[in-house]
Amino acid sequence: MTITVFGLGFVGLTTSLGFAEYGHTVYGIEMNPERLSTIQRGQLPFLEPGLDEALNRHLGKRFHPIGIDSSNSQQSFADIIRQSDCIYYCVGTPYGTDGQADLSHLFGAIDQTLAAHRSTLTSHFSLLTYQVLVVKSTIPPSTTSQKIIPYLQAKGINVGKDLGVANNPEFLREGHCWDDFIHADRIVLGVSDQHSADILRKLYSTASAPIHCVSLNTGEFIKYLSNTLLATLISYSNEMSLVADTIGGIDVATAFRILHEDKRWGGATMSSYVYPGCGYGGYCLPKDTNALYAVANSAGFDAQILKNVIKTNDDMPAHIAQKVARAVGADKQRVIGILGLSFKPGSDDVRDTPAAKIVSHLRMLGYTHIIAYDPVANEEFKRYYGSLAIDYVDSYATIITQADVFVITTAWPQFADIRQLTEKPVVDCRYMLTAPPEGEE
Repeated sequence: MTITVFGLGFVGLTTSLGFAEYGHTVYGIEMNPERLSTIQRGQLPFLEPGLDEALNRHLGKRFHPIGIDSSNSQQSFADIIRQSDCIYYCVGTPYGTDGQADLSHLFGAIDQTLAAHRSTLTSHFSLLTYQVLVVKSTIPPSTTSQKIIPYLQAKGINVGKDLGVANNPEFLREGHCWDDFIHADRIVLGVSDQHSADILRKLYSTASAPIHCVSLNTGEFIKYLSNTLLATLISYSNEMSLVADTIGGIDVATAFRILHEDKRWGGATMSSYVYPGCGYGGYCLPKDTNALYAVANSAGFDAQILKNVIKTNDDMPAHIAQKVARAVGADKQRVIGILGLSFKPGSDDVRDTPAAKIVSHLRMLGYTHIIAYDPVANEEFKRYYGSLAIDYVDSYATIITQADVFVITTAWPQFADIRQLTEKPVVDCRYMLTAPPEGEE
């Protein structure tokens, strides 16, 4: 099959290379010229284990990254679009100040798709074969049925006859994207017609994971159901750590580790979420929790748990900053060393990272001597948060020497030995340094 994928970020590039691994021909459309050039050179624009080998395996063979104005092997962008069996949309759907998902990039990509089909001698919409437009970007429940399909119909397209529309939510963890795609635990297809379902089943015919064909709204909802549960578990854990701090005399790390021994967890790995930290970060959990709360609220239901999940995590960096201030003391000239800038270890993603919010709160408290080190994310953090005006060091050893107080904001394994390297104060925001009691595993 021939697939076109709009957007070559974490999700889009993984999806493109995953379909290439399945044996399909994939054209990846990327609007950012710098990112496109990086990928065309066979390099990843972000850190993602395993994806680099897949890129080298398929680049120029089954996977062809191009720009909107590019051509490939004498084929124009319009030719590629018209000859594709499926068009996948993996563009950003960020949330705005009101929490609602911003769909402008998605509708822009859909418009480009339609323009390609109409770029023949006539303005009539026509397809060489039945084609399915598939949204892989995370979109709130009812978006496909109540916004995308009416949008297409308003342009004279008979959905279900001229073409199919579906959603195929992703369940990729940054740092594990390739493994999560190739060894997926489930594949969800939100569809409204049998023809689209058959085409998408064929697309995934070599995948070993169970395939679930559900309604359009159900497909969208499952992704939010997953991410808001994880966000709630993280928020619950953070709130319990604050309760423990308030009461005092509680070993938070030990309490949570013992909680994980509960047989009702059934050996699951959810313990990485039911554990306190600095609040959730990254792209998916904040975006999806805000978006689902906003869509429920606009429908007339004020979802209190989701509202408080958002508030707890929004408030967490300020609590952490106060905790750091107590450790630093009144001397505002002491140098604070931030250990970790990405939102989680194994990734260079700094979007909505708690570290930036904690630094911002520390500066508001009057602490201006702040230095930072992350094994992979220094440059990304500097690019996103240059206005914070902090200093960066290029090694763990350097920050150990230069800082007076340390704040662990990302649980990189290499920070686990810090108490052996220095007797300076350490604020362990990730509770990663507390070893189990002697004699326990």
